[in-house]
Amino acid sequence: MPPLTDYRVLTFDCYGTLIDWECGIWDALQPLIMCNGGTADKVTRDAGLRAFAECESRQEQATPGLRYPELLTRVHRNIAESLSLESSTDLDAAFGASVPHWPAFPDTADALRVLKRHYKLVILSNVHRDGIAASNRKLGVDFDAIYTAEDIGSYKPSDANFEYLLAHLQSDLGLERSDVLHTAQSLHHDHVPAKRFGLANAWIDRQHLSEGGSWGATERVEEMPSTDFVFFSMGEMAEAVAAI
Repeated sequence: MPPLTDYRVLTFDCYGTLIDWECGIWDALQPLIMCNGGTADKVTRDAGLRAFAECESRQEQATPGLRYPELLTRVHRNIAESLSLESSTDLDAAFGASVPHWPAFPDTADALRVLKRHYKLVILSNVHRDGIAASNRKLGVDFDAIYTAEDIGSYKPSDANFEYLLAHLQSDLGLERSDVLHTAQSLHHDHVPAKRFGLANAWIDRQHLSEGGSWGATERVEEMPSTDFVFFSMGEMAEAVAAI
């Protein structure tokens, strides 16, 4: 593989990579848990995140054109059913509107400022335009482009999302496939399709899956894709780039 600094653009997954979606998801599930007695032995963090991963993946496949807040609203109802909890329309809607409240990882903003000196920065996200705009205010840099599921009409890992990314990198920024280093946490949403499209990739392995960690809020994959670079945080990647 070429050295890290030979690429011209980093294309990011946002949620799970830059934004701590597991913390955001778990916080947003608390009203449901509390309304059902708050029994920690019934709904652990691992169980809640695992239910999210399964329900979100199914819903994205079933309704690829649905905006992410409405999709999350349905996901919340499905999570409640899968965990034998009682939900309500208000609780479902509040969960659907929770994306703007999901926090950034502590290392994200500083790392992005370092990386901005070496690359163009682009986001390919499964959320809606308003959601990514709210999250973007926490990230500390101006991205060169942001492409969302709302723009594309489907959710990663669909081929359509990566076809859209590559076409718009060329038309909007004059960048080719060989210029891209796809940088993401999720194997399911990002690294499996990235390798299918022949993209170099950097795995931000925040869950330490490469060392036997938990899948958390990310759907499992049957076969681990190859990865060209592995880092355990954005801060670690920024340090590696700055040291070259």
